[in-house]
Amino acid sequence: MKIVSTNIGERKEVDYRGKKVLTGIYKYTVDEPIFLDTNEVKGDEISDRKHHGGVNQAVYGYSLKHYEFFKKLYPKLNFEMGMFGENLTIDHLDETIIHVGDTFKVGDAILEATVQRNPCYKLGIRFNSMKIVKQFWNTTFCGVYFKVLQTGFVKKGDEFEQLKNCTKNPTIADLYLNKKKEKGI
Repeated sequence: MKIVSTNIGERKEVDYRGKKVLTGIYKYTVDEPIFLDTNEVKGDEISDRKHHGGVNQAVYGYSLKHYEFFKKLYPKLNFEMGMFGENLTIDHLDETIIHVGDTFKVGDAILEATVQRNPCYKLGIRFNSMKIVKQFWNTTFCGVYFKVLQTGFVKKGDEFEQLKNCTKNPTIADLYLNKKKEKGI
């Protein structure tokens, strides 16, 4: 696995059903290294700290390969790296083989896979269609949240070196499917 894009977002106010909503989902690619801290990516907007950021969700990674699936559903949309709100776009991140607790060295940082990302209405705002939320739930393309065990800089081209493989733990996709069942989706 290798980083193909590092992405951060700024605070943006959008209209959602007549209400002003703050979001950081509009990520954009940055060319300089980004710093992965214990609770967040430095310089990245987190508008909803109840559901994003914090120790177990400090960094969000998403697979470039998943983009192809959604591009077919939204051919008129201009897809940019960070489109799904991820900090790290990774060439091949596979939620079906990454287990909770798997640990990776990437750049100067050490990351531990913790939980799945559950889609919310802000993804619908980003895609200009609420259909994306259900379409996202109907895949295992949820991406991976990481805990930062060792802070440090990462950049485009940095490779993930697996330090620990926790095959006895559930995969990220398993967590996601369980959450989907729990929500009755």
